[in-house]
Amino acid sequence: MPTPATHVALDREADAPLWQQLARVLRDEIEAGLLRADQALPSESELIDRYGVSRTVVREALAELVRAGLIYKVRARGSFVSPQRPDLKFIGSMTGSSDDLSTTGRSVTTRVLDFELGTADAEDAEALRIPEGSPVVRLRRLRHVDGTPWLLVDTVLPHDRFPTLGRANLENRSLYEHLRRHFGVEPSGADRWISAVVPTPEDAELLELGPGQPVLSIESVAWDSDGVPFERYHALHRSDESRFYVGIR
Repeated sequence: MPTPATHVALDREADAPLWQQLARVLRDEIEAGLLRADQALPSESELIDRYGVSRTVVREALAELVRAGLIYKVRARGSFVSPQRPDLKFIGSMTGSSDDLSTTGRSVTTRVLDFELGTADAEDAEALRIPEGSPVVRLRRLRHVDGTPWLLVDTVLPHDRFPTLGRANLENRSLYEHLRRHFGVEPSGADRWISAVVPTPEDAELLELGPGQPVLSIESVAWDSDGVPFERYHALHRSDESRFYVGIR
C-alpha cells in the first residue's frame, strides 16, 4: 500500500497562485499512487481546512484536475480519481499502432479477419496514385489489447508493389515491420483524418460495443521516404480504453 502523504504547506509568497499549487499537490499524490483510481478525494471542506485556503481556490484547483483528465466529479458525491488510460502516439507518428503498443507493456494480439486480392476503387486510386481498377491487397485485422477488442482496421496496399504480401503471415505481427524487412519500405509521413462515428452493428459486435456506442474513425494515407503513397487504411478505434497523444513542437 502507498505511504500516506505528508500534507504540503502552500507557499503564499510564491509567484504561482494558490489554486495552481493545490492542483500540483493533488496531481503529485495521484501520480504517486497515494490516491488510486476511483478513490474519492477529500471533500472541499476538508481541503479548505487542510490547506487553509478559500473555497474558490479549492474549486479552481479541482477544475484544473478535471480539465487534465485526472479526476471526475459525481453530483452530490464529490470528486474521484480518474482511471488512467495509456497515451498512444501512433496518430502523430509513423511507428504504427502495433509498435506503439509494444512499448506500453500491454498484451497485444492481432487477428487477421480477411486477406484478399481486389481492385482499386476511385478513392483507393486517388489516395495511392494508381489507376482505378489496379490490383490491390485488401487486409482486415482486429487488434486486442489485454484481451479487449481495441482496433478494427481495413488496409489497402498496391499489389504491384507488394506482390508476395498475400503469402505473409501477419497474425500477431506488425505490418509496418514486415514492409520494412521484406520490401525495404520506410514509412516517412502520413495524412490522417479523425472523426467520431457510430459503427455498423457488425463492426460493433467485433469490437464488443453496445448499440449506438461511438468509436473514433481514423482514415490514413501513408507514404515512403520518396513521397510515394504505399498504404491507405480506415480504422475504428475503441477510445474508452486509451487516449491519443499528439505532441506539437
